[in-house]
Amino acid sequence: MTARLCAALVLLCAGAASAAAADPARNYFTDVALVNQDGQTVRFYSDLLEGKVVVINSFYGTCQSVCPPVMHKLEQIQDALGDRFGKEVFFISISVDPAHDTPAKLKQYASRYHVKPGWSFITGKKENVDQALGRIGQASAEKSDHSTILIAGNLPRQYWKKLFALARTDDLVKLVTAVADGK
Repeated sequence: MTARLCAALVLLCAGAASAAAADPARNYFTDVALVNQDGQTVRFYSDLLEGKVVVINSFYGTCQSVCPPVMHKLEQIQDALGDRFGKEVFFISISVDPAHDTPAKLKQYASRYHVKPGWSFITGKKENVDQALGRIGQASAEKSDHSTILIAGNLPRQYWKKLFALARTDDLVKLVTAVADGK
C-alpha cells in the first residue's frame, strides 16, 4: 500500500468513528440487520428509526390473545393519522417469534390489518431481533410474555413515550400526534 492510500484509509476510518460518536442514538440502538415483510434486509437504526417518528410494538403471528386487538388498534391509528401516516409517522411491528414469523408469513399477517406503506413488520435472526427488542425495552423470555406497551418516539427531537396499546383509540391517536409534534 502506498503512503497516500494508507493516509486516506486512516482519515476515512477516523471520519466514520467520529460520525458514529456524534450520533449517540445510532450507538444505542445499533444498526443490527433485520428483515421486513418483503424479505428485504433493513438496518434497525439507519433504515427504521433514523430521523423518523415511530410507533413500535412487539407481537407474534400466531398469538390468539392480545396481538389481534393491538394490531386492530394500530390499524385504527394508521387510518386516523391520514396523510401523516407513512410520511411523518411510521409503525414498526417486531416479531418476538422470528423462528416462525418468516417474511412471507408477516406479509400475509399484515394484509389482515390493511397495512399501508410506512408500516414495517420485522423478523430476522433471533439474536438480532432480541438485540433490537432489548434496546427498546421489549425483550421477553417467552413469546407469550411480550409487552402490550407501544413505544412512540420522535428521533429528531429525542422524545419518547410509552403507551398502553389497549387504551382508547382516540387517546392513542392524540398521544401519537403529540409525539409526532414533539409535545
